[in-house]
Amino acid sequence: MEQIRSALGKYRHRPVVIGLCGAQGSGKSTLAAEVMQHCSREKRHAAILSLDDLYLTHDERADLGRSLHPLFATRGVPGTHDIALGLEVLDTLESGLPAALPRFDKLRDDRMPERDWPIVAPGCEVLLFEGWCLGAFPQPGSELRQPVNFLEASEDPDGRWRRIVNDTLGDSYQRLFARIDRLLLLAAPGFEVVHGWRLEQERGLAPSDAGTRRMDEQAVARFIAHYERLTRWILAEMPARADLLVRLDEKRRVIEIRPS
Repeated sequence: MEQIRSALGKYRHRPVVIGLCGAQGSGKSTLAAEVMQHCSREKRHAAILSLDDLYLTHDERADLGRSLHPLFATRGVPGTHDIALGLEVLDTLESGLPAALPRFDKLRDDRMPERDWPIVAPGCEVLLFEGWCLGAFPQPGSELRQPVNFLEASEDPDGRWRRIVNDTLGDSYQRLFARIDRLLLLAAPGFEVVHGWRLEQERGLAPSDAGTRRMDEQAVARFIAHYERLTRWILAEMPARADLLVRLDEKRRVIEIRPS
C-alpha cells in the first residue's frame, strides 16, 4: 500500500497504475484482490485488469498461427495480446469515463462477450494491472540463438517464433508497459516451481459448462514451455529495477521484501 499511497500523491489527475508481475501461479491475482480490499477500506476506488484478459480471440490467434508461426495459436507470449485494447482501456479510465474491462475465459480459451465485461464507474483512482510478463524488457538478440527447452528445439528450431516474440515485446508492449507507475515483482525461486504452481491453478478452474475441460499434467508441461524463456529472463533481469521486489519460496511464502 505504501507504493500506492506514494503514487497517489504524485499522480492526482488520473488513475495510478500499479503493475504486478509474477510467474504463473505465483499469486498475482490473490495479491491484487487483497490490495483491492485495502483500497476499499481506505475509501479508494480501485479496479483490477489482468494482462490475460487482453488475449486475442481464439480465431485471431489461429490466424497468427497460420500466417506467422504455429506456436502463436497458443495464448501467452507477447504477440498474443490485443495491446490496442489495453491502451484503449487505460485511455478511457484516464479520461474519467466508465470503462468496460475485458475478460477472458481460460477454459474456453476465448475472450468473453462484451456484454459480460464488468464496468468501472468514473473516478477510478487505482488500477491494479497484473500479468506474467508485465513490465518485461526484450532479451538481447544473442540470447535467442539457443533453444531453452524441448518446445523450442522441436517446434522452433530456426528461432523464428522466439525472435518475433522478442521483437513484439520490444515494440507495442513497451508502449503499454510505459503506462505503469509502480512495478512490483513476485519473484519465484526459479522456473522449476512453475509447473507445479500452474497445475494447482488449472485444478482450481471451475468448468463453465460440460464442453470445457482442464489441462492434464502433460498438457500443462507443454503449455508452460511457451512461457519458460521469458519467465527465466524476467527472474534474472527485473529484480534490479522493480519498484518493489517480493521473493517467494516454493510454497509461495515471502522470504524477502525489497523496495528499489
